Amino acid sequence: MNSRERVRAAINHRQPDRVPLDLGGTAVTGIAASTYARLRQALGLPRHPPKVTEPFQVLAEVEDDVRDALGVDTVGLGLPTTFFGYKNEGPWKPWTLFDGTEVLVPDKFVVREAANGDLLLYPKGDTSVPPSAHMPKDGYYFDAIIRQETLDWEHLDANEWADQMYSVYTDEDIGYLQQQAEWLYANTTRSIIWGFGGGGFGDIAWVPGPNLLHPKGIRDPQDWIIAHKTHPEYIRGIFARQCEIGLENLRLVWQAVGSKIDVVFVSGTDFGTQDRPFISPEMYRALYKPFHKRINDWIHQNTTWKVFFHSCGSIVALLDDLVDVGVDIINPVQCSARGMEPEHLKQRYGRQLVFWGGGVDTQWTLPFGTPDEVYAQVRERIRIFNDGGGYVFNTIHNIQANVPIANLMAMFKAITDSAQA
Repeated sequence: MNSRERVRAAINHRQPDRVPLDLGGTAVTGIAASTYARLRQALGLPRHPPKVTEPFQVLAEVEDDVRDALGVDTVGLGLPTTFFGYKNEGPWKPWTLFDGTEVLVPDKFVVREAANGDLLLYPKGDTSVPPSAHMPKDGYYFDAIIRQETLDWEHLDANEWADQMYSVYTDEDIGYLQQQAEWLYANTTRSIIWGFGGGGFGDIAWVPGPNLLHPKGIRDPQDWIIAHKTHPEYIRGIFARQCEIGLENLRLVWQAVGSKIDVVFVSGTDFGTQDRPFISPEMYRALYKPFHKRINDWIHQNTTWKVFFHSCGSIVALLDDLVDVGVDIINPVQCSARGMEPEHLKQRYGRQLVFWGGGVDTQWTLPFGTPDEVYAQVRERIRIFNDGGGYVFNTIHNIQANVPIANLMAMFKAITDSAQA
């Protein structure tokens, strides 16, 4: 099988010739720029500063020579606009991470140093407005800064919130996606994942409006969660407007790109903590489920795409509902969370859900274990999840900074060895 055939077999619950591998196909299956630089060196590839194409998490652009060296089967497709509202385009300029790694960032990536040594980042590179994110001194990625204005709780405007965050794609947007999809389809054999994200209702990373100059409405994550109970019509109104825009964008992209795409990243909303969901199943059904179903039904009724949902944490209490709304693929499969044991997930949901991730614990095993422990865990996860197909290997979320390179190489060796077993 080539990569595209391999992934298509897996996501259709057929046994592939080996487990498919994703690295960098999405913003939740990538690798920290500092670790990526060390990986290139370990692979014996030419050394040069990585491009930081996802600045919020400081993720590197994964290049074709790395994909070729590791046998990566996926490639991402998305608009070039970043989390902070500027475009991933030149001129690229040098920047140095706190750990000394030299990287490249776009011209509109603008940071200033605070008095305490933190780095402040500005939306759209505009220093005339307050910064929208900060990286703590000696940190590895950015945290959103809450810029919520004083609220009139009796007159919250759901459409104002949604229209600040979401819009129908322009002709330029569609042309870009069409051109990129056609090139990737014709010039690679990798499976294409479109990073849509427009069905990520309530995605808490976006709630503060890190890409906006002047965010309106509820922008404090704590107030946002509380509003699910106190102002449900406001939340529902935002989701309704977001859903309408999302459906139109899905229609436009399907017309332009069609079946060149295999997987559409619909939602990155985190519903789980380490031991339970953030909200009850009843609240999920009241506020989220109708909109998830509308989005996913449209995709299944009108396209060949598979629906990819990302949610960290323990979401076992919601999995039946996610199956019911038409989720095809679950990521990152946080096996360390309560109720998310690999054997249980595969036995209970292996015929209904594709597991994309779960390959190694990125909280403990990969950063703090030994190479032998990493190797053993990866082999065991592949044995469980890849049985009968329905599995794409990735770590549990992004590969973080400071992961020992010996552990990372042990992970990739385990993937290779599993294919030869």
